[in-house]
Amino acid sequence: MTLALIGFVAVLVLAFIGVPLAFSMILIGTAGFAVLRGLDPAMTMLAQQVVDVSSNYGLSVLPMFILMGLFIFKADISEELYDAANAWLGHLKGGLAHATVLACGLFGAISGSSIAASATMSKVAIPPMRRSGYHDAISTGSIASGGVLAAVIPPSVPLIVYGLLTETDIKKLFLGTLFPGLILVLLFMLAIVITIGLRPKLGPQGQLRSMRERLRKTSKLWSVVVLLILVMGGMYGGLFTVTESAGIGAMGALAIGVARRRLAVKDIINCMMEATKITTMIFVILFGALTFANFINLSGMTFELVMLIEDLGLSRVGVLIAIALIYLVMGCVMESMGLLILTAPIFLAVVQNLGVDPIWFGIFVVMMIEIGMLTPPVGMNVFTVKAINPDIPLTTIFAGTVPFLAACIVIIGLIIAWPDLVMAPTTWVR
Repeated sequence: MTLALIGFVAVLVLAFIGVPLAFSMILIGTAGFAVLRGLDPAMTMLAQQVVDVSSNYGLSVLPMFILMGLFIFKADISEELYDAANAWLGHLKGGLAHATVLACGLFGAISGSSIAASATMSKVAIPPMRRSGYHDAISTGSIASGGVLAAVIPPSVPLIVYGLLTETDIKKLFLGTLFPGLILVLLFMLAIVITIGLRPKLGPQGQLRSMRERLRKTSKLWSVVVLLILVMGGMYGGLFTVTESAGIGAMGALAIGVARRRLAVKDIINCMMEATKITTMIFVILFGALTFANFINLSGMTFELVMLIEDLGLSRVGVLIAIALIYLVMGCVMESMGLLILTAPIFLAVVQNLGVDPIWFGIFVVMMIEIGMLTPPVGMNVFTVKAINPDIPLTTIFAGTVPFLAACIVIIGLIIAWPDLVMAPTTWVR
């Protein structure tokens, strides 16, 4: 276990001095394996991991869902999502903030990326919120925090990576987010209500729209709604596998973009190149994570952690709270995808011994790492909003996320107290 702890420290040190996390894990994982078994077995193990990951058919789901999100993003549908949400919610106190959260959730259901959702809605929502007199804290806080919904609502890229990494059913992972995702949206809206109630000047009340205008705004989204119903309905109805659904989603998004005359040949090529870059990055991180995981398993660290927890006599809830605290701390200093890939297999092996279901744990882990997207000093969603709005101080954005962070902690507590919030929908499919 001592060697494994030294390996963890070495990976973190290399990452902090600027070495990409993927290469840090490959280097330390291979070196640690070599110390335990020799250089030749270590190099064979590394080569085998590269071959196994590269030839894994299940991984083709990643570029397809990423491509679907990029095509929809390029089709410039984000403004229509925001306009529809604003038509229904804009008349409430803090209505534009409510609309932003809802639009982030809707965009997240298309893109699967919290950073993409935060970046897109920063461009769409900040100008009208400023024109309406909203304080920058509530505006940016709702955007950065609303981006978190993209990782909780299918098709979530972090959940896909977790499913592939731990060999957990991705379809059931998506279903498990149903209640937590809906509750988190409501909790975010409650956070806005409480914040505006305490400080009404942060978000004034907007104009009530007629039902005709609401329906007109919403009708512009019919093609995306049909696409999501086709992708998710086909998947859960047993018509398509997850991989086939991803492919249909990508082709459907391409058709929507072309039909709207928003995707030229150049745009399509750029989307494909971007999807290739993102997928390649995730693949390299997977190479590193699996190599490092082999070293950790060989060192006996996972077994010793299980024995340590048994000796301490911690309950299931106690262990989960301890893991949550670890994620809160590490999320402050590590990028979310790297943190997920580095820790999930190890913690999963520990909690499975306590009877924790891998599906439940995957949603728990993704929610915990997404909290790190909002906390200083690394909060990527916050820095994304800052990059698009350089005149807004970071302290203002971080302050704006505080009520939403409280909502995230509440949903974590709810799924720990009532695991069926996650597990009940997973029984609806085989």
